Amino acid sequence: MRQCIDGVLLLDKPLSMSSNRALQIAKRVYNAEKAGHTGTLDPLASGLLPVCFGEATKYASMMLEADKGYRAVLKLGQTTTTGDAEGEILETREVDVDARRVEAILAKFRGAIRQKPPMHSALKHKGKPLYAYARKGVEIERPERVVTIRSLSMDDLSNEALSLSVLCSKGTYVRVLAEDIGNALGCGAHLKSLVRTATGPFDLADAHTLEEIEAREDRESLLLPCDALLQGFERMDFGEEDADFLVNGRKVEIEALPGSYRAYDASGCFIGLVEADNEGKIRPKRMMSGNFCLRNSPVKR
Repeated sequence: MRQCIDGVLLLDKPLSMSSNRALQIAKRVYNAEKAGHTGTLDPLASGLLPVCFGEATKYASMMLEADKGYRAVLKLGQTTTTGDAEGEILETREVDVDARRVEAILAKFRGAIRQKPPMHSALKHKGKPLYAYARKGVEIERPERVVTIRSLSMDDLSNEALSLSVLCSKGTYVRVLAEDIGNALGCGAHLKSLVRTATGPFDLADAHTLEEIEAREDRESLLLPCDALLQGFERMDFGEEDADFLVNGRKVEIEALPGSYRAYDASGCFIGLVEADNEGKIRPKRMMSGNFCLRNSPVKR
């Protein structure tokens, strides 16, 4: 029988495994009733994949909006059909760059930039992912969109490989960034490897491999509480009566600045996400179900 388990697992997804496959393995290991992840990580990429169990799945979408951190390795001098190492080589050029030139080029890609989504992506056109058209040799017009590169730095430059650390906004395609940097350098490039190092407040250094999780008898101790996904919101505490109203879908009147808040009851237990309006009312936005303190959950708070 599946367990009613709630919390967040920071998973270090292995290379060559889909995010869904990694999710299903984690769900099986924890014998969890319900699980979901916070944003797909391609099989070609490894690294941080936060997995949500039970009530935490209600807040998984919050991480879709979060900034992401990556370690990317670019293969200079080669362009491919997909922009990464999975594609066929389109062109090979001579590489003649140094660290000074790379730094000058990287400066042009920091801040708000425009990107055209790649054809080999899961974006939909008339209900079909773009990669389905790409496999048939059909090119679909894709409008550029603005993304933000919070930080971009060179870690290493050797043997026609350029290693970068990237912190970027949602919707950023790192392989498109790799191609654009290669074009700006005049030699072309494709994304050779990619590791996600951060998602919002979470860091790869705190993540656990599937092998580690399976080997641990106390694996439930690895789970973070559900409210770990909402640390970007201010905390608001409520008395017993108001907390009960909110959990049961009713508004309460409390003076607060408009916006969303993490809500807690009088005992300090997380009860959900609430929203304050301009009229001094707090309404439930996304609340924990049943026993709001999750006393029956194995996750310790």
